[in-house]
Amino acid sequence: MARRKKIYEGKAKILYEGPEPGTIVQYFKDDATAFNAEKKDVIEGKGVLNNRLSEFFMTGLNGIGVPTHFLKRLNMREQLVRACEIVPLEVIVRNYAAGSMSKRLGIEEGTPLPRPIVEYCYKDDKLGDPLVTEEHIAAFGWASQQDMDDIVALALRVNDYMSGLMFGVGIRLVDFKIEIGRVFEGDFQRLIVADEISPDSMRLWDLETGQKLDKDVFRHDLGNLSDAYTEVARRLGVMPKQATHMAKPKLIN
Repeated sequence: MARRKKIYEGKAKILYEGPEPGTIVQYFKDDATAFNAEKKDVIEGKGVLNNRLSEFFMTGLNGIGVPTHFLKRLNMREQLVRACEIVPLEVIVRNYAAGSMSKRLGIEEGTPLPRPIVEYCYKDDKLGDPLVTEEHIAAFGWASQQDMDDIVALALRVNDYMSGLMFGVGIRLVDFKIEIGRVFEGDFQRLIVADEISPDSMRLWDLETGQKLDKDVFRHDLGNLSDAYTEVARRLGVMPKQATHMAKPKLIN
């Protein structure tokens, strides 16, 4: 398709004007970043994998009645999504202690949590996306109390779906983050899952071995990131089971 006007470029994606009003073309880059972009690299094929995996997850969520911005995949690196107003929060759901939670609270990585815990971070790269409470969110007008109730409900539904899906292919969903968008239908506002859902935004551990299959592979130099994402895609049926790990993944259309 013809290249359109660029709206925004982030660490992992570029957004372009869509072909119709109210739509956006989301392009997945091969760039990998960690530690608030202090560590950077280009991982060949990563954008292709994340585009296809995000399509897979978003389509599944749409199918069970969880609204998302995803409309359709356009090609190997681009998808058409619904334009929305992004709530300036990262919504994190944790099933096991890991990462910053383990550091903050001194809980050993991999410890099961009593129940899924929902956390919020304020989206600001310059500040390092700081953890915030519902009091901060309400006080600064980032979301209303009703919004927060709806966001938690959405996040927990995503968690139920994703946890079961991953468990079925031998993967533990340790935690994940999503972003939420606002869309307006007449006088009514609706909250939807936006941005992406991919191994970039999750912690995924093999159920039997504990092998990491997410961006921690890049963060902590644990191997080839493309191999890890390819393994996730293959287990989910996004790639043929007989396919081998490769820098340029051949994905099912």
